[in-house]
Amino acid sequence: MVAGAVVAAGVLAACDAKSEAQPLILATTTSTQDSGLLDVLLPRFAAAHKVQVKVIAVGTGEALAMGARGDADVLVVHARAAEDEFMAKGNGSLRLDVMYNDFLLLGPATDPAKVKGLDPVAALKRIAESGSTFVSRGDRSGTHEKELDLWQAAEVTPAGKPWYLSAGQGMGETARIATEKRGYMLADRATWLTLKQGLELVPLGEGDKRLFNPYGVIVVNQRKLPKVRGEAATAFARWLVSAETQKLIGEFGVDRFGQRLFVPDARPGPAPAAPAAP
Repeated sequence: MVAGAVVAAGVLAACDAKSEAQPLILATTTSTQDSGLLDVLLPRFAAAHKVQVKVIAVGTGEALAMGARGDADVLVVHARAAEDEFMAKGNGSLRLDVMYNDFLLLGPATDPAKVKGLDPVAALKRIAESGSTFVSRGDRSGTHEKELDLWQAAEVTPAGKPWYLSAGQGMGETARIATEKRGYMLADRATWLTLKQGLELVPLGEGDKRLFNPYGVIVVNQRKLPKVRGEAATAFARWLVSAETQKLIGEFGVDRFGQRLFVPDARPGPAPAAPAAP
C-alpha cells in the first residue's frame, strides 16, 4: 500500500507538473495584439510568475464565446454590455477594469460625405444619406458592437445597403479594404496609430463621449468550466491592474507616437470621461 501510495503520489506530481507546463490561454482583441502592447507586457508576466501565455487574438465576440466554452482561461475585451452578460451567466469569476482609449471615425481625406467635425451619430446619418462607402468589421468584435450601437442611435439600418461593406475581418484587413474602397470606418486609436503609415485614411471624427472605449480583463469561471486554469488566470488579471503594470500601459507608445495608446484605468469609481482629441 505504501508503494502504491508512492506511485500514486508520483503520478499526481507528474500530472501537476504537466498542468503547470501548459500555457495560460489569453483570448483578446486584435487591438491589444496589433498595437504591440502584449509584446511588452507578457514577457514581464512570464518572468514574474513562471507562466507562459498563449495569445489568441480575435474579436471580442469570439473571445467571449471561447471563454464560455472553456477554450480560454482569461479574456481582455472591450464590449462592456457583452462582458456584463458574460458575467451574469456565471461564465466569469472576476472582471476588472484595465484601461481605455477611444474610437475614431476614419475616412478618405477628400471626405465625400462631408462628415468632418460632426458628432458620430450625425456623421453616420450623412454617410447613409450620401451613399458613401462604409466598411464594417462585421465580426461581432468590440469595434463592430460600438459601430452597431451608433447606427442604431442614427436610426439607420445599413445591412444590405450597396454602400455598406461587411469585411468579416480584423482591424488591419478592414482598414486595408477601406483604403482601397475610399470608404469610412470605425477604428480604435491604438490600432489607427499603429497602422496609419500604410493607410490612406485620416481621422474625421473623434473626442465624442460616445466613442469612449474601455477594456476589461475577465477570469473564466473554473467552477463552471473545470479545465480552465483559474489560479493562473486570476494571477494574470491581478497583475494587469497592479501599479507597475498600469504604469507600463500608460507609458506604452508615448516614445513612438507622442501620445498614449491606452490610458490605465484600474481604479474604483465611475468610468472616466472620454479622452479629449489630441
